[in-house]
Amino acid sequence: MIAHPRRDSTNERFFAPCPRGLETVLADELRELGARNPTTTPGGVHFEGSWTICYRANLESRVASRILWRVGAAPYRMEQDIYSAAHQLSWQSWFTPRRTIKIKVSAQHCPLKSLDFVTLRIKDAICDRMRLSAGRRPDIDTKTPDMLIAAFLDHDHCTFYLDTSGDPLFKRGWRKSAAEAPLRENLAAGILRLAGWPKEITLFDPMCGAGTFAIEAALMARRIAPGIKRRFAFEKFQHFNERTWRSLRDSSRAQQLSTCPVSILASDCDKQVLAAAAANLEAAGVASSVHLAQGDLLDQPAPAEVGMLLTNPPYGLRVGAEPELTTLYPSIGDWLKQRFIGWTAYFFTADMRFPTLLRLSPSRRVPLFNGAIECRLYEFRVVAGSMRSTRRTAKDTAST
Repeated sequence: MIAHPRRDSTNERFFAPCPRGLETVLADELRELGARNPTTTPGGVHFEGSWTICYRANLESRVASRILWRVGAAPYRMEQDIYSAAHQLSWQSWFTPRRTIKIKVSAQHCPLKSLDFVTLRIKDAICDRMRLSAGRRPDIDTKTPDMLIAAFLDHDHCTFYLDTSGDPLFKRGWRKSAAEAPLRENLAAGILRLAGWPKEITLFDPMCGAGTFAIEAALMARRIAPGIKRRFAFEKFQHFNERTWRSLRDSSRAQQLSTCPVSILASDCDKQVLAAAAANLEAAGVASSVHLAQGDLLDQPAPAEVGMLLTNPPYGLRVGAEPELTTLYPSIGDWLKQRFIGWTAYFFTADMRFPTLLRLSPSRRVPLFNGAIECRLYEFRVVAGSMRSTRRTAKDTAST
């Protein structure tokens, strides 16, 4: 028998996917937002809470990629079992057949031969159920559906989710222009949390690209909810509570700060890239909170006696030729030692040679993924004298 929650439950079950490596950060954030029992799993966090918590997580989570509502689960042995399980669910209670749908199936250790066929059977089950209960079936829209239905299959169970977010949550609504290799907003926000931001010290990104780190930092510092300018799929649900949602948004706006309480600076050597960053800052509403400047990296002085440097330097898989990088990285190490004593520097990169080429020993290294690309967040505490250790560096750790 399929298990599914009641619509009016105050203890619904949700799953929030996120960039790999940020699961613990997301669990902490969801706990701060009022979620109950956040439990990490590779690629995301399971949690419980009311619909108010769901609305708030969509509005305020900076790290989650989506918020998925768990609507049912059942064991299976063949495709017909999955069809039967999907057909039992009360889809007509959650959205009308006028809404377009898309089915997305993912699996791990699934014994079935074709996920495409599973997707088709789930689509048939939902459409058949809608036709039976509401007299018509929903249309399919694979690009911009009203309702995204996600199914996850392990070796013997299928779990069904309804997406409450719509567009992925990293789409804040501000990105007007992108650099050559833009960093997703929720990955940038997670990295800022890993680095301990916000702090009452200067933040500086000397290779800012599209300005993602600076924008996310300004939004954090000014307490601007990342979802305040966008719409969500849950607004199309049958049981959407507009009064609760309006109250949450009003409360969030009331907590915003009109000015940034800390100094945030960003620079880049490319004039066109800097113009793109300026357009993004303006669209995000934080242009007055970030000081932008054009200049070569190695010519930049430390903008304060102490502070946090955070940047995503060029690497071979992104931009920059290999010979250029092997010359650039040692120069960055010298630049840090000469101008940034007293600072903590964070570099997010896919180049595992980075500390060696920098000729500095990281005090911390955190494995992360930028999409499918394995990366590291390296922390360097810049102190007077040599930072080069004579011992081998510690193994990678994901501890925060």
